[in-house]
Amino acid sequence: MADELDLLRRADPVPADAPHLGDGPLPARAEQHLEQLLHGPSTAPHRPAARLLRPARRRVRAAWGLAASAVVAVTVAALLLGSTGAPPALAAPRPLAVLADATPLPLDRLADRAERAAADGGPALRKGTHVRSWSLGMSDDEPPVTLPEERVVRWTADGRHTELVVATDPRHPGRPVLGGDEDGTPRLVEDGHVLRHRTYPPSWSDAPPQSPPPHDAAGLRAYLGEARHGDVTGTPELLDATALLLDHWTLGARESAALTRLLAEDGRLRPAGRVTDRLGRPGHAYVSEESGVRRMLILDPVTGAVLGLETTFSEDRPEYGVRAGDVMEYSAWSR
Repeated sequence: MADELDLLRRADPVPADAPHLGDGPLPARAEQHLEQLLHGPSTAPHRPAARLLRPARRRVRAAWGLAASAVVAVTVAALLLGSTGAPPALAAPRPLAVLADATPLPLDRLADRAERAAADGGPALRKGTHVRSWSLGMSDDEPPVTLPEERVVRWTADGRHTELVVATDPRHPGRPVLGGDEDGTPRLVEDGHVLRHRTYPPSWSDAPPQSPPPHDAAGLRAYLGEARHGDVTGTPELLDATALLLDHWTLGARESAALTRLLAEDGRLRPAGRVTDRLGRPGHAYVSEESGVRRMLILDPVTGAVLGLETTFSEDRPEYGVRAGDVMEYSAWSR
């Protein structure tokens, strides 16, 4: 498993001491509890940590109805560490901080930049993806947890493709993380633990999202609608379709320019300012808020390439135990 993790890190290295990953180590007491969890009996007085880690039937539900609040995260941390006073040993990310500009860059201007960059050349379209994600899930009988994963999909000329998924959190290199088994049951695993490594037989489907995306805005809108089996009429649908596209393709310069133009034509993403994404890359943030959910798309300031997509609650939802600002999902794509 270490070999696969090394390959991933060499493909897109993130220095362990980078300031944007500086959440800091666990304090001594938390380290002691974690050591007891990994190598000895838990000292939790009211509920053993093993309860969260035992095999169980698990059903993952829609993220918006399952997001874990800070309160829930502390509860889960108590199960893992045996103390509610210790910082959570979980992967739940904090919301990204946007540096508000006096005049943030409008999307149509960024689309112009992306088209100029594509005219000068740039990377080509490639089938496959490299994505790091933090996503919430909940079982029928356990608290919700956030699982960090890194997924690499590569295709070969004969139509086959391989998928490698490891449990890892680039904010805490080398530290144990929560990983989901094949049935979704969460358990603590070592950094780089292989969750899936499969090779799939040839697939020659010519339907979106398997077929190459077009590199014009109008054609791309129709493509995304076909890929998600429904019209792309609202911003949430457009962003969901964008994530679906990026989970299948690494866009080239022309496709990124077309996507940026399509997002600009939608007209409902508000420029918010500059931001550094969870992999340390500078970007511009564009925000949409509907039905108590805030989506923030992070784009490269020169090429318009999508760097990440963060979804958070914009208002308290006490029926789910969540507060405004709680992150329900984050994805970061790279080449």
